[in-house]
Amino acid sequence: MSQSLRWLLWPVIAGLITGLVILVAQKSAPAAPQATTSASGYAEAFTRAAPAVVNIYTSKLVREQRPTVFDDPILRHFFRRGNPAEREKVERSLGSGVIVSERGYLLTNLHVIQGADEILVLLQDGRQAIARLIGGDPETDLAVLKIELDQLQPIPLGDNRTTRVGDIVLAIGNPYGFGQSMSQGIVSAKGRYGLGLSSYENFIQTDAAINPGNSGGALVDHRGQLIGINTAIYTQSGGSTGIGLAIPVDLALRTMSDIIEYGRPVRGWLGLEVKSVAPQTDGVVISALMPGGPAAKAGLQVGDIIYAINGKSVGDGHAGMNEIATTRPGDIVSVEMGRNGQRRSLDIEVSIRPMPTSAG
Repeated sequence: MSQSLRWLLWPVIAGLITGLVILVAQKSAPAAPQATTSASGYAEAFTRAAPAVVNIYTSKLVREQRPTVFDDPILRHFFRRGNPAEREKVERSLGSGVIVSERGYLLTNLHVIQGADEILVLLQDGRQAIARLIGGDPETDLAVLKIELDQLQPIPLGDNRTTRVGDIVLAIGNPYGFGQSMSQGIVSAKGRYGLGLSSYENFIQTDAAINPGNSGGALVDHRGQLIGINTAIYTQSGGSTGIGLAIPVDLALRTMSDIIEYGRPVRGWLGLEVKSVAPQTDGVVISALMPGGPAAKAGLQVGDIIYAINGKSVGDGHAGMNEIATTRPGDIVSVEMGRNGQRRSLDIEVSIRPMPTSAG
């Protein structure tokens, strides 16, 4: 073979060898993940969560005053039976609830069942039971019910602390009494507060459709795990406008556990009132102290500024209030405070928060 022919063949041979090497490498390499869309959508999440979401129907007997015409003695003569000035009627309302324990404990909103004479719970499988009220908490608008049924399927529990804005969420409940329904949306925001709905506000905001009757129902993630209890909507029309609010599951479960064990929520308390130093400024100024309370005993004074609790900024006061509320009586908290331009830290033993005077 001539020298010139060898020079022509070598590039061809090298190209063939390179091609074979690439082909073998592609066959042995793992396949790249392909984006797939489930034909069932969120059916699996619904299947996991829905058996634990119940419809709640309440009834309350109320007495109404009849018109003052019955004050006429002649009319009273013809209506001697009973009290003619009063009549009775039954008021009915509806909502939702979530089974969170095989022992029959349910979470719902306090406003769903408050004042009810009878609470009827209807399960997805068609069974029904009269629920017993274990206790309620006006400061979070939560209530704990209990039903006596076998083979209950509690909802899988998620962790709202890992929930991110933009995550897919599903709202399951009983809107307008239509029966169990599910809507889909995203987490629009976290940590919503200052809305005047309850004392302890740390809401998850979602655009999943939430309507009257959804209150007390479940807000779940795409796996069907509970991350919140649907509580309220912002609306001017009475229907869903894309702003729904849910109580985070960690707050709901802690409140439920306290109610079951102690009959009431157990929250930390320092015995002080505060107000923001200035808008968009971290730090709160003490505006009032409870005589003999933990803060007063520790030496705090009206006019002192609190910057942080346990190393966490108090922000405009909301974050600090929640930090104290999650502590237990007897716990020691470190308070970073300022007075006359000087900063220092105080260790204060937390006491138990007194029952609110408005609780009913």
